[in-house]
Amino acid sequence: MTKAARKLVLEIRSLTDVEKLRLVDVILTDLDKPDPNIDAIWAEEARKRWAAYKAGSIPTVSYRKVMEKYRRS
Repeated sequence: MTKAARKLVLEIRSLTDVEKLRLVDVILTDLDKPDPNIDAIWAEEARKRWAAYKAGSIPTVSYRKVMEKYRRS
């Protein structure tokens, strides 16, 4: 960790919980930037999966079965 980061950590520890939450929100918002390349990759994957589903070439699982699996855990 850099000297600047260590200084920030000390300053953050002196904040109230509400101030810390607001800071976390700012940091997460700043990090959550759309990436057009990743979006394009996922869009293409979604198109492929939808086409495979419509063609009947991939197995499906019912909602009920999925939920049963997680209710048992």
